Amino acid sequence: MFEFIKGTVAGIDSESVVLDVNGVGFKIYTSYVSMSECSDGEIKKFFTYLSVKEDDISLYGFTTYNELKLFKELISVSGVGPKVAISVLSQISVADFSTAVVTGNHKVLSKVKGIGPKLAQRIVLELKDKIAKEGLETLDTANASAPDTAAFFVKDQAFEDAVEALCVLGYNQAKARAIVSSVYREGMTLEEIVKASLLV
Repeated sequence: MFEFIKGTVAGIDSESVVLDVNGVGFKIYTSYVSMSECSDGEIKKFFTYLSVKEDDISLYGFTTYNELKLFKELISVSGVGPKVAISVLSQISVADFSTAVVTGNHKVLSKVKGIGPKLAQRIVLELKDKIAKEGLETLDTANASAPDTAAFFVKDQAFEDAVEALCVLGYNQAKARAIVSSVYREGMTLEEIVKASLLV
């Protein structure tokens, strides 16, 4: 129904962005990656997907078509709903996810919050040929490398605690997550992450 929506960012919370389009507010559920690219008052374009269920109609969208494309691929897998797909896209890049699927690295996928070992194997099984046929380059694999645990943006507790710490200091959720993402390195303590974040 909606190919994309372009409007002024009127609000950002922990799971969505509201776009004001000529006085109409569209609530778009999105990933932390897309959220981090938004600021109140700026004009943004979201590529969208309308989810219609018996008891719910929700709009999902992303600032890049590649994210939307992978979102659609994910929800085509049995057992993966929109919320799980959003969680995946918030924790791993399109390029790294695609590389893991094509190389059959389901163990790495299972480390993503919201995906267990069985679901990870199912995702690889159902999407491997599809993504390989389309070609990794169509899913934005610039700078992609062989997948391993360190290459994937899988957040640990220290990461999440640092995000919460920045929120307490006045940052909004999306901005806090974007800043922590830019400084985070595996193995860092909470204190190290927060100190580095405050220098950004």
